[in-house]
Amino acid sequence: MAMVTKRIPCRSIARGVAQGKVLISHDAISFLGNVDPKTGIIVEREHDLYGRSIKDRVLVFPHGKGSTVGSYVLYQLSKNGVAPSAMINIESEPIVAVGAIISGIPLVDRMETNPYEMLEDGAIVKIDSQNGYVEVLYE
Repeated sequence: MAMVTKRIPCRSIARGVAQGKVLISHDAISFLGNVDPKTGIIVEREHDLYGRSIKDRVLVFPHGKGSTVGSYVLYQLSKNGVAPSAMINIESEPIVAVGAIISGIPLVDRMETNPYEMLEDGAIVKIDSQNGYVEVLYE
């Protein structure tokens, strides 16, 4: 049974509830060009998550970048079953926000505690963007 260790308020961008293992990137993500929409694997060689899959992970990254087509790539990831279960940004921007909304991927930003200071790769978290919080869990 999972136990809540911390509950951190945040701003809700795309509503939903999801749980999963954290995957942290310190690099911005352009879903058009950085991520293979068929596999969910980061394909940009210079990216700090190169070769890793975002499938079913709670993807933590500062913000999106690049083309507005990135919103559609997030939708493709979702339709192909390889999307993240949820996303946490430092500051979300329209490309990622729209992609999350049309794909049904919970998205939050502006956590009261900096996610880079409190989350680690592999930590289990629950995102409740309907009620505006992130819970850090342990098993």
